[in-house]
Amino acid sequence: MNRRPRRVTPAVVVAVVLLAAAVAVAVSLIQNLTHSRELVSYNSIATRLHDTTWHSHWVLGVGIGAAVVGAVLLLVALWPGRRVVVALKPEEGTSAGIARRSLDGALADAAASVAGLESARVRRTRKHIRVYGRAAHPDHTDLEQTVDAAVSDRLDRISPLVAPPVSTRLRTSKQPDSGHQEAS
Repeated sequence: MNRRPRRVTPAVVVAVVLLAAAVAVAVSLIQNLTHSRELVSYNSIATRLHDTTWHSHWVLGVGIGAAVVGAVLLLVALWPGRRVVVALKPEEGTSAGIARRSLDGALADAAASVAGLESARVRRTRKHIRVYGRAAHPDHTDLEQTVDAAVSDRLDRISPLVAPPVSTRLRTSKQPDSGHQEAS
């Protein structure tokens, strides 16, 4: 089971740069073979490269730049990303997991299913799960406990390996103004 994300961005950057270089070389060679006007003159580049020595300053600069870019891409590829899969409690010697987005969606659904709540959003970190929402009525102290219980119950049924505590913060939804008063 792949629990860490694949590093797609560095691979795409390197692939695009190499593809652009290959296309430029191919276009230049085709234009040189057909004796048409070249975008980049092969002869001028070849002459410039043959006249260059290892002691040139721009060779040193290009070498340092390539080394820095390579080191940065290597660090990005090796740096661990956010987990894609959250491990579940093992049962009977099997290991299982749930996608991070699926777990967040299931917890948001549990919070949204509570009556009196207009909207809910879940933010999950390693240390806690916070539910933010809008309550339909100004008195929502009991509603916060109900949302906590609903999300905690769903979390217990999913049974992740690590289940942080749940806290809820609700705001009262704004009532639309009528904009005018009725005449009596």
